[in-house]
Amino acid sequence: MEIQKGAELCFPQLLNISCRKPTLHFTSLVVNIVLSCISLLTAALNLLVIISVSYFRKLHTPSNILLLSLAVSDFLVGLLLMPAEIIRRMTCWVLGDLMCSVYFFLTVNITCASIGNIVLISVDRYVAICDPLHYPTRLTVAKIKLSVCLCWFYSTFYSSLYMKNVLIEPGRYNSCYGECVFFSSDIAVVVDLVLFFIFPVTVIIVLYMRVFVVAVSQARAMRSHVTAIKLQRSLNQTNKSELKAARTLGILVVVFLSCYCPFYCYSLVDENAVNDLAASFMVFIFYFNSCLNPLMYALFYSWFRNAVKLIITLQIFKDNTCEANIL
Repeated sequence: MEIQKGAELCFPQLLNISCRKPTLHFTSLVVNIVLSCISLLTAALNLLVIISVSYFRKLHTPSNILLLSLAVSDFLVGLLLMPAEIIRRMTCWVLGDLMCSVYFFLTVNITCASIGNIVLISVDRYVAICDPLHYPTRLTVAKIKLSVCLCWFYSTFYSSLYMKNVLIEPGRYNSCYGECVFFSSDIAVVVDLVLFFIFPVTVIIVLYMRVFVVAVSQARAMRSHVTAIKLQRSLNQTNKSELKAARTLGILVVVFLSCYCPFYCYSLVDENAVNDLAASFMVFIFYFNSCLNPLMYALFYSWFRNAVKLIITLQIFKDNTCEANIL
């Protein structure tokens, strides 16, 4: 009987402190395989975005640098967070208490950076649509790079404060060996909800409502002032390009909110949502947004499709390919 009990433990040699192995059914196995494939797809697609924007000089624009930063956070979700979450939810945690603390630290850090990137994208489109004449001077490549660096620095600083207890004492919340859980105080949950959900969502919605109103008025103006003047045509083409970019990034924001809202809304009901098995589905929807973003680039951005063709066919190894006009 003792041998049978030990066989059900994560670490049979640690009878008194080991967690029990979770029961895996056929359905659980299928779910694990599907989630693992999504994880690989997420990492691969976002890696293509990173290579595209980094390599081709024509893509070194303020808007694309923000997309690059978002792709980096999405890539880390697919490479690190999704596999770790699969292990944490579906089987015994075999990576140790220290790696458990690092996982939660990276979860908070990367999530905060993603939300910050979405806010910066909203600001970028707001200025481009609502104040296009001052856009080239207000949002230069240098300023956007600085904003991205500050976004990641702030995310790292906040996650260090938020995860201070488990970083100092790894495994302090684990009830047995082979478990990886985290608990936060009611105050910390409220602060996190306000800083990284309510406030950014409010900013994003307000900015895009303003962008939508201005975009509609510009579209009406373009339809009512069709002339044969070359300058006017050029201006119309520029406006159309900006409107298309605003619409695309608007869809990106809507998908982002659709993926993030369920988990944050559930956390209002259950403050222990991060450890609750019933919330597993919402957690993976939360992460699935990172896979959807590059798919939207492929659907709406011709430059991304052109860049992927050159990357997959290894054309980027030819001389001066980085100067190619893929817009």
